[in-house]
Amino acid sequence: MQDHIEGTTMPVLVVELQQGEAVITEHGELSWMSPNIAMAPQKGQGIMGRISRAVAGGGFGVTRYEAANGPGTVAFAAKLPGRIFPVDLSTTGSVMVHRDGWLCGTPDVQVSIGFQQSFGSGLFSGTGFMLEKLDGAGRAWLELSGEIIQYDLQPGQQMLVHPGHVGAFSASVNCSLSRIHGVSNILFGKDGFFLASLTGPGTVWLQTMSLPQLAGALAPYLPGNSAGGDMTAGAAGGVIGGLLSGRGI
Repeated sequence: MQDHIEGTTMPVLVVELQQGEAVITEHGELSWMSPNIAMAPQKGQGIMGRISRAVAGGGFGVTRYEAANGPGTVAFAAKLPGRIFPVDLSTTGSVMVHRDGWLCGTPDVQVSIGFQQSFGSGLFSGTGFMLEKLDGAGRAWLELSGEIIQYDLQPGQQMLVHPGHVGAFSASVNCSLSRIHGVSNILFGKDGFFLASLTGPGTVWLQTMSLPQLAGALAPYLPGNSAGGDMTAGAAGGVIGGLLSGRGI
């Protein structure tokens, strides 16, 4: 198996498979493939696990793409401007990634819900903050928005991060959400502001593009919007829903 990433702002992952080799991804991620690639539901992804992921905002189906008749090619393109990069779980250990950060992986990658917390507001289209956990000894490819900033946290070292900028982190990193009162923000609710606390040890990958903030920036330019705070909040929620629903968020 060989892989290479092409492009810059809107990259695409191209995987060259030898006969019998395969990759898996959530249903609907495929961009293109050669005719001899066989598609089938991935075995070992339990129905209850898939239902719980779908209810939480993740994808329902996991599809296997296998080179069934000689070498083949399969490609998965980025959905928003950003970066695609590989993570070898045998080296890094388990990884937590934001709900749409997992692009694809080798068949021995296991995907489950790793963390979820509701906000009680319009952030993330009302679905709250959810992370998926990647386990196994295979390779996973992650897709993050904007640029990627990596930090290697020492034991006890802490970072406070806007939830929309959390891309991925080692499962050894402790994650918790806390409300900072006295800060009004239309995306988080006027009674407070949420930050994710990430505590080492482990590696953290942050994404410079926050989709909720992007939605808020676009809201004033939408048809029917006004300068009023409630209208802005409603429009922002609508934009967030439109942006994130298409990304399985």
